[in-house]
Order: sequence, then C-alpha cells, then structure tokens
Amino acid sequence: MAFPLYSSTQQYSSIVQLKIISGSGFGSSSKTRNVVVQVIRCESKEPSKSKKLEVGSPIIVVEAPRMIKTAASVPCLVVNSGLVNPGDVGRIVSRKPMDVWAVRLAIGTYLIDGKYFKPLELED
Repeated sequence: MAFPLYSSTQQYSSIVQLKIISGSGFGSSSKTRNVVVQVIRCESKEPSKSKKLEVGSPIIVVEAPRMIKTAASVPCLVVNSGLVNPGDVGRIVSRKPMDVWAVRLAIGTYLIDGKYFKPLELED
C-alpha cells in the first residue's frame, strides 16, 4: 500500500532505560542501557471521502471488485463472477477497518473496499 505524497509525518522520540541482566543465578552482573524509541504518526491533509459516507448512505458501484466477501458472521470470500457489477446500487450497513464497508445490495450484504464505489447523489 502506498502512502500519498501530501501526508505529513511527525516523529516523537523518547529515551527508555533498560536493565539487562546477564548470566543466571547468584553473582550475575547487570547493565543499564539507554535506548531511543521513535514513534511515527502519519496524517492525511486530504479531506476523506468517508465523511460523506455514513450508515444508511446510498452508494453506486463504479468498478466491479475481483473478489467479494460476504458480511455474514462467518464471512466467505468468493470470486466475483458477475454478482457485483458497475452501476449496482446499495446502502451502507456498517463501517469496517481500512476503508472497507458492509454494503447491502440486491443480492445480499458484502464487504466492499471504498475504492469500488462512490456516494450516490440523490436529487430532491
């Protein structure tokens, strides 16, 4: 997975003291070392498209995924042999980690990555 060029990276450093005990039993020696630990956090400055998407939002499939996974309690991964096609319309049932959404389609509920669909604009 590639990270976008417009993301900003912040680094935090802290020094942790570790006590290392060498040998076993009585008369063993101990040493103390300082170790630098860095934590990196990436933030995206692009507005996420997931802000438009929420539970109950209508969506339209723009590209058929090669593999689809059912959103059952025991999911089943199957090859998309024409089950989900571009132009299919559904509703978001729930949000899953890493931009995966449970989408209710006419044929059932499936876990679909957010890159395969977009929000459906309804005219009032």
